[in-house]
Amino acid sequence: MRRILLVEDNAADEKLTLRALRKVNLANQVDVVRDGQQALDYLFSEGEFIDRKEARLPVVVLLDVNLPRVSGLDVLAAIRAKELTKTLPVVMLTSSAEDRDRVQSYASGANSYVQKPVVFEEFAETVGRLGVYWYLTNEPP
Repeated sequence: MRRILLVEDNAADEKLTLRALRKVNLANQVDVVRDGQQALDYLFSEGEFIDRKEARLPVVVLLDVNLPRVSGLDVLAAIRAKELTKTLPVVMLTSSAEDRDRVQSYASGANSYVQKPVVFEEFAETVGRLGVYWYLTNEPP
């Protein structure tokens, strides 16, 4: 089964993201991890995910920049450094409006950088479009 990996440490943003994906019938296709180390363990079937039965990669990773343990930018660098994941689509979905985060994300190989809108309706619309595009429209490598 095709999956989306959401890497989000903020419970409220996680809930809003899942709600927005539910509106476009994609919430059941989402796995959630809450920090950068969990994201790496999930992707590479290590740590708490060593027994992950379906080691298939997600179709897209929605990755926050500011994460505990391992930053989103460090997760992105690790994803791009491994042969297994170097072409995995990664969307930086973040509240950061910092130009340096956006520039560094693209320099590190992000496929997209999306700042989370503050207003829920805009957030839901943005996340819904992301989900539909990356899950249903995009043709992965």
